[in-house]
Amino acid sequence: MFLVDRLVLLAAVLLLIGTVSSKLSARLGLPVLVALVAIGMLAGENGIGIAFDNFVVAHAVGTVALAIILFDGGLQTRASALREVWKPSLLLATIGVLVTAAITGVAAAWIFDLPLVPGLLLGSIVASTDAAAVFSVLRSQGVHLRERVSATLEIESGSNDPMAVLLTIGFLEVLTGQMTLGAGMVGLFARQMGIGALAGLGCGWAAVRLINRINLATPGLYPVLALACGLSAFGAAALFGGSGFLAIYIAGIVVGNSRIVFQSGTFRFMDGLAWIGQITMFVALGLLSTPADLAQVAGPSLLLAAIQILIARPLAVVPLLLPFGFTVREQILISWVGLKGAVPIVLATFPLMFGIPEARLLFNVVFFVVLVSATLQGWTLPPVATRLGLQEAASPAPPAVLELLALRNLNAEIIAYTIAPTAAAAGRTLRELRMPEGALVGLVSRDGRLIAPRGSTRLEPGDYLFVIAQTAARAGVEKVFSAPATGASG
Repeated sequence: MFLVDRLVLLAAVLLLIGTVSSKLSARLGLPVLVALVAIGMLAGENGIGIAFDNFVVAHAVGTVALAIILFDGGLQTRASALREVWKPSLLLATIGVLVTAAITGVAAAWIFDLPLVPGLLLGSIVASTDAAAVFSVLRSQGVHLRERVSATLEIESGSNDPMAVLLTIGFLEVLTGQMTLGAGMVGLFARQMGIGALAGLGCGWAAVRLINRINLATPGLYPVLALACGLSAFGAAALFGGSGFLAIYIAGIVVGNSRIVFQSGTFRFMDGLAWIGQITMFVALGLLSTPADLAQVAGPSLLLAAIQILIARPLAVVPLLLPFGFTVREQILISWVGLKGAVPIVLATFPLMFGIPEARLLFNVVFFVVLVSATLQGWTLPPVATRLGLQEAASPAPPAVLELLALRNLNAEIIAYTIAPTAAAAGRTLRELRMPEGALVGLVSRDGRLIAPRGSTRLEPGDYLFVIAQTAARAGVEKVFSAPATGASG
């Protein structure tokens, strides 16, 4: 048996265990991140004996996986939610990270008896809220928060990595004598954010037009093309000194909120690929750590985690949200959901590659803080949200999926509706709806059955409809299915 055969078998086993563990962790309420990292630790030298201590490879794997996860997160971020919360989210992603890093860094210097700059480096590494952790907890545990709260958390976590990367690289360059505090770090931040945003917007715009105009041999290639465009945004931003993470997230938002060919298939493909990325990344990072090393820093690391969760995060969040009318309960929940994940662990490999004397200590402390945050905050998110009255019922999943491959030629789109009991369309036949010119009902799903729509088909509350409409007819279609019945409330 060749070495590559053994590696393929090992990878298959780890992916299988990771996939099954996601189901088990959801039932137990345990964040998937913790389960996957635990699998990696059990597979390591203190477990079944897999030796893996290559931080360069771990950094590369983590970077690629995070890029894919952020692209998938961008695809699922709605433009309507972004318009509503971009101001508080941007403040949390910048000033909030800076305040969290400063408070945590000063505390770390005191707790571990470190000089101030290494302490601030540690605080910077664990300052950002991790997108992979937030997306994973919210979706795998079926947590449905109020739209404004959910959007704020997801957009903050998807866009705050550049600030954490900036602070981490900045303090590393200060420690190695390559840069001084002050103007150098401000310039680095402006370059990372500005170039990253421009690359994301430009590549996202180009991706939508390329996907809709090119005629590929098979529908299965459209998701691959979308991924290639997202990775191009990451690479282009990094090439010119910008933030690749911000670029690929913005590119995902642009693509996800545009009409593209094979859109549902692309979303499903990216969701599966993001899960592969999470499993691979968390298991690989788990292999890097050993329980014995974590036990040596457990006490002071637990104190640092408590300071960050109970002091640093609330002090960074509450003042920034006050001007935007967030309620006290919303402020408490957003403060609590400062989940840490793979980003801090990946950033913790930077000091090891830079050869910083305190690098190994920083890595172990970061690893412990991440585990505490993911376990405590991730595990308690559903009951805390319920207790605060901020969790909502989930929208019903579509019982069927309808795709248009020739969308660019038809200049049309598919719109899905669920017939509410108070809708004017409830109880009416299709011929009574007076659909606008250029629109038709393509499919009706009722109680798990597909119904071929005819003029005599009478719509019932709970019916799920797919309407095919030309772009110019969409406003008329919205009026038909959004209007309430006469005398109905809401």
